[in-house]
Amino acid sequence: MQEEPYGEVFLINKPLEWTSFDVVKKVRNALRIKKVGHAGTLDPLATGLLIVCAGKMTKQIESFMGQEKEYTGTFVIGETTESFDLEKPVIPVADPSRITFEDVQKAVKQLTGSILQVPPMHSAIKVDGKRVYEAARAGKEVKMEPRPVEVREFEVTRFENNEIDFRIVCSKGTYIRSIARDLGDLLEVGAYMKSLCRTRIGSSLLADAKELPELIEEIKLRKHEDL
Repeated sequence: MQEEPYGEVFLINKPLEWTSFDVVKKVRNALRIKKVGHAGTLDPLATGLLIVCAGKMTKQIESFMGQEKEYTGTFVIGETTESFDLEKPVIPVADPSRITFEDVQKAVKQLTGSILQVPPMHSAIKVDGKRVYEAARAGKEVKMEPRPVEVREFEVTRFENNEIDFRIVCSKGTYIRSIARDLGDLLEVGAYMKSLCRTRIGSSLLADAKELPELIEEIKLRKHEDL
């Protein structure tokens, strides 16, 4: 009897400072198969849910990528960075002490619902066949067109000491760093994303994800038992 082709989906809590590809590479090496991919990039400075598909389940990557995402994190106002996260040095913009919770809520309302969003220059989007972050790192400007995205929920869970903790539920293709930039522009004091964690993709939850070292050990143990 012919054996079914292998396929598996892993929910992983991506470690801080790892690229999404670093995680894929680690899983690929442990499984010792070539067909392994992830369903939606997380920046190195973001943590949280990364879906990794192996074998025949790589066919499901597109469907996972199209699902709604949920994030939590922190924006800082009064300062910004070139990348709108901590990948680049922090630059002071304006004194944010006059900004009230009501001001923040008003700006948040303008960034909720169906909106047009310009992706950040430091992103993996391709323009004319090239990744825009490559142009950004080379100091070149690339014209980025606004794209329609859906921010279904944008909740402020804390506002103090110039920090805004948030929970955002959004569609595929939404950049949280762009929300930080646009929030800073609306408040006229600048902003950047201090931290980001993806907590959900569709019905897949971070609460059900495994830590990478634990998963790799499990895979290796399984491989050993199969020998």
